[in-house]
Amino acid sequence: MKKLIAGNWKMNGLSADAYNLSMGIINGLKQSPQLGSACDFLICPPSIHIGLVQAFFNGQDVPVELGAQDCSEVEAGARTGEISPAMLSDIECSSVILGHSERRQFHDETDELVASKAALAHKNGLVAIICVGESDAEREAGQQNAVVEKQLLASLPEGTTAANTVIAYEPVWAIGTGKTATPEDVRQMHQFIREKLQEKLEDFAQVRILYGGSVKPSNAEELFRVPNVDGALIGGASLKADDYLGIASAALDIADAA
Repeated sequence: MKKLIAGNWKMNGLSADAYNLSMGIINGLKQSPQLGSACDFLICPPSIHIGLVQAFFNGQDVPVELGAQDCSEVEAGARTGEISPAMLSDIECSSVILGHSERRQFHDETDELVASKAALAHKNGLVAIICVGESDAEREAGQQNAVVEKQLLASLPEGTTAANTVIAYEPVWAIGTGKTATPEDVRQMHQFIREKLQEKLEDFAQVRILYGGSVKPSNAEELFRVPNVDGALIGGASLKADDYLGIASAALDIADAA
């Protein structure tokens, strides 16, 4: 299974920044086409830039798909400011990030809401990247497994499969803080998530589980060597083309050594 290198640009960048970052990724992949043998690439710009970024990549013949950072749980209607999964599918997005800790924390999103969004995303042909993860206080209290289990099982809608869903484990305390979970922390949690998926899905072994939380080129290889780490959901490092592609290079080095 190729590693999925997913970049979450969050609320960063004006149109010129989106152009420069896109061209950096395009040029880097053209210079290192072998990266595509080890990785699948996804970038999730701010929604206002998706069309722009799509235009930048159009005709460039590089293996990058576009995704969104969120979507509505309803198909259409009086939801000012929201974007439906049908709209994302219509502009050829392949995926959507759902349940990110920032959405759960700042917008009070519940597991049930995440499941509703994921169900509609699936209906519209999108892959749902469902995020789970514990806070610093929850880990200090030894509650990380209970927290992640609840989020995971309650956020997966009926009809979830390995083809339409990716799980991203993002410990909240490691997002944008410079802190990174140890390889052993990651090993334990990704194994736990795999075991929980086994209880719910027939094709549990094929579900990609990404790690997210201060992933960068210097620690990517160590993280990618951990069992059940099938890629990374990258925040800050995805805003620099060299860092984003440097993380992919770590996956290539592992594949070449195998």
